[in-house]
Amino acid sequence: MQLDTQRLLIREFTVADIPDVHKYASNLEVTKYMIWGPNTEEETAAFITRTIDMQKQQPRLDYEFGVVLKETGQLIGGCGIHLSEPLQGEIGYCYNPMYWRYGYASEAAVALLQFGFVKLGLHRIYATCRPENVSSAKVMEKIGMKY
Repeated sequence: MQLDTQRLLIREFTVADIPDVHKYASNLEVTKYMIWGPNTEEETAAFITRTIDMQKQQPRLDYEFGVVLKETGQLIGGCGIHLSEPLQGEIGYCYNPMYWRYGYASEAAVALLQFGFVKLGLHRIYATCRPENVSSAKVMEKIGMKY
Protein backbone atom coordinates (compact mmCIF):
# COMPACT_ATOMS: atom_id res chain seq x y z
CA MET A 1 0.00 0.00 0.00
CA GLN A 2 1.26 3.47 -0.76
CA LEU A 3 0.03 7.04 -1.05
CA ASP A 4 1.56 9.59 -3.40
CA THR A 5 1.68 13.36 -3.03
CA GLN A 6 3.48 15.96 -5.09
CA ARG A 7 6.78 15.49 -3.24
CA LEU A 8 6.28 12.40 -1.10
CA LEU A 9 5.87 8.66 -1.34
CA ILE A 10 4.04 7.39 1.74
CA ARG A 11 4.56 3.65 1.94
CA GLU A 12 4.61 0.68 4.28
CA PHE A 13 7.67 0.40 6.52
CA THR A 14 10.18 -2.39 5.89
CA VAL A 15 13.03 -3.83 7.97
CA ALA A 16 15.47 -1.87 5.78
CA ASP A 17 14.03 1.36 7.24
CA ILE A 18 15.31 0.70 10.78
CA PRO A 19 18.52 2.81 10.48
CA ASP A 20 16.69 5.86 9.04
CA VAL A 21 13.87 5.60 11.58
CA HIS A 22 16.37 5.30 14.40
CA LYS A 23 18.03 8.56 13.33
CA TYR A 24 14.94 10.48 14.41
CA ALA A 25 13.40 8.08 16.94
CA SER A 26 16.53 8.30 19.10
CA ASN A 27 16.65 12.10 18.96
CA LEU A 28 15.61 13.84 22.20
CA GLU A 29 14.42 16.93 20.32
CA VAL A 30 12.09 14.78 18.19
CA THR A 31 10.70 12.75 21.07
CA LYS A 32 10.24 15.44 23.71
CA TYR A 33 6.50 15.74 22.94
CA MET A 34 5.94 12.03 22.30
CA ILE A 35 4.72 9.43 24.78
CA TRP A 36 7.73 7.30 23.77
CA GLY A 37 11.45 7.73 23.26
CA PRO A 38 14.13 8.53 22.75
CA ASN A 39 14.43 4.98 21.45
CA THR A 40 17.24 2.52 21.82
CA GLU A 41 18.17 0.58 18.68
CA GLU A 42 16.19 -2.37 20.04
CA GLU A 43 13.08 -0.23 20.58
CA THR A 44 13.26 1.13 17.04
CA ALA A 45 13.62 -2.39 15.62
CA ALA A 46 10.65 -3.54 17.74
CA PHE A 47 8.57 -0.63 16.42
CA ILE A 48 9.32 -1.60 12.82
CA THR A 49 8.48 -5.22 13.60
CA ARG A 50 5.11 -4.08 15.03
CA THR A 51 4.39 -1.98 11.95
CA ILE A 52 5.10 -4.95 9.68
CA ASP A 53 2.76 -7.07 11.83
CA MET A 54 0.08 -4.36 11.45
CA GLN A 55 0.23 -4.86 7.70
CA LYS A 56 -1.21 -8.37 8.22
CA GLN A 57 -4.21 -7.33 10.36
CA GLN A 58 -7.61 -8.53 9.17
CA PRO A 59 -9.49 -6.27 9.34
CA ARG A 60 -6.72 -3.74 9.36
CA LEU A 61 -7.07 -1.09 12.05
CA ASP A 62 -3.58 0.42 12.15
CA TYR A 63 -1.55 1.97 9.35
CA GLU A 64 2.00 3.18 9.96
CA PHE A 65 3.84 4.48 6.91
CA GLY A 66 7.32 5.63 6.07
CA VAL A 67 7.49 9.04 4.41
CA VAL A 68 10.01 9.18 1.56
CA LEU A 69 11.11 12.11 -0.58
CA LYS A 70 10.32 11.24 -4.19
CA GLU A 71 13.23 13.30 -5.45
CA THR A 72 15.93 11.48 -3.47
CA GLY A 73 14.36 8.28 -2.13
CA GLN A 74 15.33 9.33 1.40
CA LEU A 75 13.07 8.21 4.26
CA ILE A 76 12.44 11.39 6.27
CA GLY A 77 9.87 10.27 8.83
CA GLY A 78 6.70 8.40 9.47
CA CYS A 79 2.98 8.99 9.68
CA GLY A 80 -0.01 6.89 10.47
CA ILE A 81 -3.72 6.53 10.92
CA HIS A 82 -5.26 4.33 13.59
CA LEU A 83 -8.92 3.36 13.53
CA SER A 84 -10.81 3.51 16.80
CA GLU A 85 -14.56 3.84 17.26
CA PRO A 86 -16.59 2.76 14.26
CA LEU A 87 -15.72 5.02 11.36
CA GLN A 88 -13.22 7.13 13.36
CA GLY A 89 -9.46 7.42 13.18
CA GLU A 90 -6.53 9.31 14.63
CA ILE A 91 -3.57 10.55 12.60
CA GLY A 92 -0.04 11.21 13.78
CA TYR A 93 3.43 11.80 12.43
CA CYS A 94 7.10 12.06 13.36
CA TYR A 95 9.95 13.40 11.22
CA ASN A 96 13.70 13.68 11.17
CA PRO A 97 14.43 17.30 12.24
CA MET A 98 16.58 17.81 9.13
CA TYR A 99 13.26 17.88 7.24
CA TRP A 100 11.19 20.09 9.55
CA ARG A 101 9.70 23.34 8.26
CA TYR A 102 9.37 22.27 4.63
CA GLY A 103 5.65 21.48 4.76
CA TYR A 104 6.16 17.70 4.55
CA ALA A 105 4.04 17.00 7.65
CA SER A 106 1.13 19.01 6.24
CA GLU A 107 1.46 17.36 2.84
CA ALA A 108 1.45 13.87 4.36
CA ALA A 109 -1.40 14.73 6.75
CA VAL A 110 -3.60 15.81 3.84
CA ALA A 111 -2.85 12.48 2.12
CA LEU A 112 -3.78 10.62 5.33
CA LEU A 113 -7.06 12.54 5.58
CA GLN A 114 -7.92 11.69 1.98
CA PHE A 115 -6.99 8.05 2.57
CA GLY A 116 -9.07 7.90 5.74
CA PHE A 117 -12.18 9.58 4.36
CA VAL A 118 -12.14 8.23 0.80
CA LYS A 119 -10.47 4.81 0.97
CA LEU A 120 -11.39 3.78 4.51
CA GLY A 121 -14.78 5.49 4.57
CA LEU A 122 -14.18 7.13 7.94
CA HIS A 123 -16.68 9.56 9.40
CA ARG A 124 -14.30 11.46 11.70
CA ILE A 125 -10.51 11.85 11.83
CA TYR A 126 -8.73 13.63 14.66
CA ALA A 127 -5.24 14.40 15.90
CA THR A 128 -3.86 15.49 19.24
CA CYS A 129 -0.72 17.24 20.36
CA ARG A 130 0.66 18.70 23.54
CA PRO A 131 -0.11 22.43 23.87
CA GLU A 132 3.59 23.32 23.98
CA ASN A 133 4.15 21.56 20.64
CA VAL A 134 3.43 24.69 18.64
CA SER A 135 4.76 23.32 15.35
CA SER A 136 2.35 20.37 15.36
CA ALA A 137 -0.52 22.66 16.29
CA LYS A 138 0.35 24.80 13.25
CA VAL A 139 0.29 21.73 10.99
CA MET A 140 -3.17 20.81 12.24
CA GLU A 141 -4.37 24.36 11.81
CA LYS A 142 -2.95 24.53 8.29
CA ILE A 143 -4.88 21.44 7.16
CA GLY A 144 -8.08 22.62 8.84
CA MET A 145 -8.12 20.34 11.90
CA LYS A 146 -9.14 21.54 15.33
CA TYR A 147 -6.82 20.78 18.22
